[in-house]
Amino acid sequence: MKNKPSKLSSIIALITVNLFPVFGVLFMGWNVFPLMLLYWSENVIIGFYNVLRMAVCTPQKNESWFIKLFLIPFFIIHYGGFTLGHCAVIITFFGKSFFEGAAGPRLDILLHIIREYGLPYAALSIFLSHGYSFVMNFLRKGEYKRIPIQKLMMAPYGRIAILHITLIFGAFLVLIFKSQVFVLLLFIFLKIVVDLWAHLREHQVKEKRV
Repeated sequence: MKNKPSKLSSIIALITVNLFPVFGVLFMGWNVFPLMLLYWSENVIIGFYNVLRMAVCTPQKNESWFIKLFLIPFFIIHYGGFTLGHCAVIITFFGKSFFEGAAGPRLDILLHIIREYGLPYAALSIFLSHGYSFVMNFLRKGEYKRIPIQKLMMAPYGRIAILHITLIFGAFLVLIFKSQVFVLLLFIFLKIVVDLWAHLREHQVKEKRV
């Protein structure tokens, strides 16, 4: 019974944060590219907190601290390459119109887009939501004591793969329907549903290991 309030509060936080893009679409003129950039930034945030989880977790009996010290930098390099590749896909398929006249994607233009659409504020809300889940679920509920570091190493990939296959499919639908507001809102709703399912599934699996 004690776990239910924390689980409910983390679900409420997740849904609330995912509603921020609705404001962006309705009042800040977001189209599919800023949305995909925001959702890509969540990859980086998930990776950041996964490094914290790997650093905090207690090695199991059949593990050693040496394995832990090896896997953390390995994850940073491997996951970093994965997220950079994903960013390149997003820019290639959804950001061409923003880089017209430039000799390819430029960092200054990308930073201008990020500032213009207020993405840092949305990304900060996502960061705080994942931080809340990290404290309430991983630390307070003691997940750090029972999850092997090898499982933490692979944990983000399954969630991100399912989520972003869905997002890319939805983004193409938005482009087909010319980024109409109604379709963008359906796209956001789809992301919320998949993200919520992934969150519940992840923590249900961890609770079964207790």
